[in-house]
This record gives sequence, structure tokens and C-alpha cells, in this order.
Amino acid sequence: MAIPVDAAAAALREAMRETVKRYSLWYLIQGVLLVVAGVLAIISPVFASVAIVSLLGWVLIISGVLQAVGLIGATNVPHFWLQLISAVLAVLIGVLLLRSPESGLLVMTMLLIVYFMVEGIAKVIFALTIRPFPNWGWVLASGVVGIVLAFILWANMPLTASWVLGLMLGILLVSEGAALTYLAWQVHKAPAVKDA
Repeated sequence: MAIPVDAAAAALREAMRETVKRYSLWYLIQGVLLVVAGVLAIISPVFASVAIVSLLGWVLIISGVLQAVGLIGATNVPHFWLQLISAVLAVLIGVLLLRSPESGLLVMTMLLIVYFMVEGIAKVIFALTIRPFPNWGWVLASGVVGIVLAFILWANMPLTASWVLGLMLGILLVSEGAALTYLAWQVHKAPAVKDA
């Protein structure tokens, strides 16, 4: 017997609410820790930026080594040499990031600038395309902010490379932590739903 879609969606929502309520204390603790980590990253964005690059370096080294180990005895695998080159490049780039985090910060900041510029241009074009719709101006404003932010970061290079990644990580952690804390607090203090 098939269940109606609305009933299945309601059952799923209720199961999620009960799970969040059951573990609300853990979600609350996790949210507070994320906020604290985010505030620390905002206070010391240079340290947080270097930590991001170092973590990326270690992730690349470990994944490259694991990929290479997985290729041992697998010379018959299609594209073996490409996979081996990929593993070697991962280790090499990881080592370079660990040896020269400043260069890694510069490259990652440049990629971020390109992302902001492309995303901003795409949003401006999209906003102008949907212009008759209500509130199209918000999409346009979002695109303009992305383009302006890209120009500001570019104009202040290489100074911005040392702190921008850490600051963005801090803002992300604070916003995610605050959202998780608020959710857990609201669910924890909500009255229990009784079965009908």
C-alpha cells in the first residue's frame, strides 16, 4: 500500500524534529563551539588563514599517499599512469603548501577573487534577465556586492591574502554555529508533540 506524499513528508519532518529534540544538548554544544571557533578565527584571521592552507596541504599529502598505495599492484587498471601522476601531484602540492603557506594563501585568494567576480557577473546578468519579476533588485545588488568585493580584494593584494580566508572562515563558523545553537535552543524549549 502506497503512502501519500504529504503523509510521508509529515512523518519525515516529525522524525527529524524528534531526533533534533533528543540530541538538542549536543547540537547546542556544537553550535557554541562553532561560534567560539569562528570568533577566534575573526580575531586572528592570519593564523586561521595559515591553518586552512596547512590543513589543505596535509589533506592533499594523505590523499595522494592513499591513492598511491591503492595503485600498488594495480598496473592493469585503465589510466594507471594518469592516476599515479594525480597521486604524485597531490603529494607535491601538499608539500609545497606546507613549505610555503604564503604562496598557498595568495593562490587561494586569487581563486576566491575569480569566484566572486564570476558569481557577481552571473547574478547581475540573471537579475537583468528576470527584471520584470518582483524583488529582482536584490539579486542585482547581490551580484554588484560580489563584483565590488572582488575589486576590493584585488586592489589590496597581496595584503588581503594573509587574512581574507581566515576572516571568511570565521564568519562562516559564527553563522553556522549561531544557526545551530538557535535551532537546538528552540527545539529544546518547545513543548513535546503528543500523538493524536
